[in-house]
Amino acid sequence: MERKIFGLGDIVLMKKPHPCGTNEMEIIRMGMDIRIKCTGCHHSVLIPRAKFEKNMKKVLRSAEGENHE
Repeated sequence: MERKIFGLGDIVLMKKPHPCGTNEMEIIRMGMDIRIKCTGCHHSVLIPRAKFEKNMKKVLRSAEGENHE
């Protein structure tokens, strides 16, 4: 299986929605664990990288494109 490409500050689409109703999350910390922040209610959650990669569908907006403009 191919590893998914994502970076700090990216907005990602998750498979399951947050209890507030949105399934868009922002990556705010990366390491062995990944901290993501809900774009709807701004609640943050720390989850293991393997679980994050399994539950992430795709990157909606990359932070790299925003830095170069």
